[in-house]
Amino acid sequence: MMRNLALFAGVFALFALTGMMQSWNLALSILNLSLISAIMALGVNIQWGYAGLFNTGIMGFTALGGLAVVLVSTRPVVEGWTAGGTGILLGLFLGAASIALAIFTWNRLPKGRMRMLATLAICVLGFILFRAVFDPAVTAVEAFNPATAGNLGGLGLNPTLAWPVGGLLAAAAAWAIGKISLGLRSDYLAIATLGIAEIIIAVMKNEDWLARGVKNIIDMPRPWPVPYEVDLQQSAGFLDWATRWGFEPTTASSIVVKLIYVVLFTAVLLGVIWLSERALNSPWGRMMRAIRDNEVSAAAMGKDVTKRHLQVFILGSAVVGIAGAMYTSMNGQLTPGEYNPLRFTFLVWVMVIVGGSGNNWGSVLGGLLIGWLWLIVESLGPAVMRGIVAGLEEGPLKAHLIDSAQHMRLLTMGVILLLVLRFSPRGLIPEK
Repeated sequence: MMRNLALFAGVFALFALTGMMQSWNLALSILNLSLISAIMALGVNIQWGYAGLFNTGIMGFTALGGLAVVLVSTRPVVEGWTAGGTGILLGLFLGAASIALAIFTWNRLPKGRMRMLATLAICVLGFILFRAVFDPAVTAVEAFNPATAGNLGGLGLNPTLAWPVGGLLAAAAAWAIGKISLGLRSDYLAIATLGIAEIIIAVMKNEDWLARGVKNIIDMPRPWPVPYEVDLQQSAGFLDWATRWGFEPTTASSIVVKLIYVVLFTAVLLGVIWLSERALNSPWGRMMRAIRDNEVSAAAMGKDVTKRHLQVFILGSAVVGIAGAMYTSMNGQLTPGEYNPLRFTFLVWVMVIVGGSGNNWGSVLGGLLIGWLWLIVESLGPAVMRGIVAGLEEGPLKAHLIDSAQHMRLLTMGVILLLVLRFSPRGLIPEK
């Protein structure tokens, strides 16, 4: 217990040193991103630590959480809905109905050529009907003011409501993916989830009617109760407070906003930890660990392994979706191009491994530590590299090394992972 407390105290000391030696704005920015990363790590730990599911599609569920913020918080584009909103909804309904009818037909008809031909006919006709309704509507929506709109927009609600919606959207996608992929072997499951995540990103990039694709959604409203810095700077009460305490109003407003985000994200993180600990120490959690350790024995005891895997896959993905919605809300924009497997999949896996898979507090520690390292190395890397090569003569070698400073974060992550696997293979806080 004391060792765990010391580890957390050491991590928070790193954030404090960053604030004192560089700036509190930077320290709080890194802390907010690390808190979100810790929530993502908890979601992955639910899947891997509880049930041994190797999900490499974390990026896709994070992006779905971000998409939920757009669909919930941005204002509806009335002209887009008038031009083709109904046609898009009808087209999507026809596509979903065709898939449902094909599945129903496949399950109801006896095996044989007739079942195959009937299912194929439904799929082909359904696809033709779907494209006939969907494509003209999409063209009409995207034609309206593509420089600033070209999409349907959202519901215009508070972005805080988008956080649970992001979880629900990711959970729905996880259910669909799990029904297809969870019967696969673990290595095939990893390949399938990675591919599906890339498909999700590709859809978000290319379907402009949904969230403007690569043209991005910017200037989204902030979640309640986070104010804008400009509003604080125009508040007489805030200016009086900043003056009395000797703070510069611009810097103080930025710090206050980041502190409010810290409170919000910490509250969500603590809620997820509490629920995760309750689940892990319940009969359900013990059953999941028994399935993880020996699926054959668990199945012999009458446990439905595939059903339980689906449950835990949905729960973990929902947590990742909530974190993805929080990330987009804080940034105030959705940029599909920034979602890449290195940052939003494999770095989260490093957090879980370093912290200790199977232990919720270990995942939180890994999220905070690796989140700090990933971001601080980006700002310190160039200065460190310039110090390393200070004794070299000016020339192409020195210039190349300085230009390579951006890769120091990858080197740092690799070294940290190797050290942890060598000296603490079960993570900094191992599973009990």
